Amino acid sequence: MVSVEGLTVEFGGDTLFSDVSFVINEKDRIALMGKNGAGKSTLLKILAGVREPTRGKVSFPKDTVIAYLPQHLMLEDGRTVFEETAQAFSHLHEMESEIERLNRELETRTDYDSESYYELIERVSVLSEKFYSIEEINYEADIEKTLLGLGFRREDFNRRTSEFSGGWRMRIELAKLLLKRPDVLLLDEPTNHLDIESIQWLEDFLIENNQSVIVISHDRAFVDHITTRTIEVTMGRIYDYKVNYSQYLQLRKERRSQQQKAYEEQQKMIAETKEFIERFKGTYSKTLQVQSRVKMLEKLELVEVDEEDTTALRLKFPPAPRSGSYPVVIENVTKAYGEHVVFRNVNMTISRGDKVAFVGRNGEGKSTLVKCIMKETACEGNLTLGHNVMIGYFAQNQASLLDENLTVSQTIDNVAKGDIRNKIKDLLGAFMFGGENSAKKVKVLSGGERTRLAMIKLLLEPVNLLILDEPTNHLDMKTKDVLKQALMNFDGTLIVVSHDRDFLDGLVSKVYEFGNQRVVEHLEGICEFMQRKKMENLRELERKN
Repeated sequence: MVSVEGLTVEFGGDTLFSDVSFVINEKDRIALMGKNGAGKSTLLKILAGVREPTRGKVSFPKDTVIAYLPQHLMLEDGRTVFEETAQAFSHLHEMESEIERLNRELETRTDYDSESYYELIERVSVLSEKFYSIEEINYEADIEKTLLGLGFRREDFNRRTSEFSGGWRMRIELAKLLLKRPDVLLLDEPTNHLDIESIQWLEDFLIENNQSVIVISHDRAFVDHITTRTIEVTMGRIYDYKVNYSQYLQLRKERRSQQQKAYEEQQKMIAETKEFIERFKGTYSKTLQVQSRVKMLEKLELVEVDEEDTTALRLKFPPAPRSGSYPVVIENVTKAYGEHVVFRNVNMTISRGDKVAFVGRNGEGKSTLVKCIMKETACEGNLTLGHNVMIGYFAQNQASLLDENLTVSQTIDNVAKGDIRNKIKDLLGAFMFGGENSAKKVKVLSGGERTRLAMIKLLLEPVNLLILDEPTNHLDMKTKDVLKQALMNFDGTLIVVSHDRDFLDGLVSKVYEFGNQRVVEHLEGICEFMQRKKMENLRELERKN
């Protein structure tokens, strides 16, 4: 369906990847994996046609529709949510005009037996079939269904797109792409701005619609559920596995083990050969053997071992200073902005050592309650922080508070205390600031890099109540594993707002669900909560039927 042949991308003399070839088949759902900087997003842009490779080509049938969702995008502000989403169907008018034009051409031509006439008939047939299969008459119902699935309410449909945050704008763009029913869907981090229910809806949509999908995502559960194939970009090459992410990890481990064994055997052979050359290079009777071995070493293709897996790094928080028995007590707390009630009469007691998750659809008040706890916004009712509570808070704007004139290394060096100082280099490497990157000044870092740096800084400060608001959006899977392990070993209290099920699994033992102006406590982990939620939804569906 889509053929990638000999792709090479070079930046200023450095090769990102070289001579990459693979085929995307119908109904393939592919996870594009690899560490940050390996070239995943670049490869996706080349497939989408928004950038050119240095060499090589991407080819596909003429009528193939490829839709691309980048990490960052801009929408026009003049339309409502519904009007902007309806732009997905603007191509129908173009298709209809093209069918009419081709039919007029058929009426005027008389070369009925020519090859070009048959090609024209074939083109009209294909276009007409595609046009009528879309069922234009139902497109308004399709728009409504898709917007509701992605978390919008009906009252949002007539609001201007300019009233929404970047995350919600991303959902509008995603809705447009899904409604185009493309042959190939290219998604770069689609779940970063979605809540758990919207991610589940997107999973079901992608699986049921049988489109070809290539996705870059750090959400392990999402990738595992939707993909059937994994392409890894590493060290300028690709490895193609016909399995989902979990199975790929096992196969990758086996591959790396084989590489390591071959590398060690080759290094041993090289050492023995060099020793022979050094030993006999002045011996006349061995001259031919020495020259033969020198030429062999010159022509030898060295075995390479893929990048080291940094998940073995174990990060430890400083011991948490002891707080009172109940760090957070909330009694009948209500928050409203004018007539708009965010939540009402919330009651919550968080004990010392609890690890809890705040979950729910976006806009239901998770971050608002966090701001109430932080005393950043006022609320009605009683909200009490316990004795000696020391809060460490991570939010997206945390990155903007960094000193822009310091380097990455200096930023961390200023807060690191005790034994962790000996592991600063390892820590920076785990969060993708290894080597020369540690000498970069904060002012030249991207938003994602600043977020990661703010996260490292937070991990080094002695606190006993950690509040993390969507901490994993810019972290790859290895780095998330490092952070998750550190949080599991943290001996203080944790509140985490997240839509990342894999990250929350095994980390939290209590879930607070936000929705319909209420906050409901569930004394269970995230997997038990999700399983029960899905059963409840199915029962509701059966009742409706």
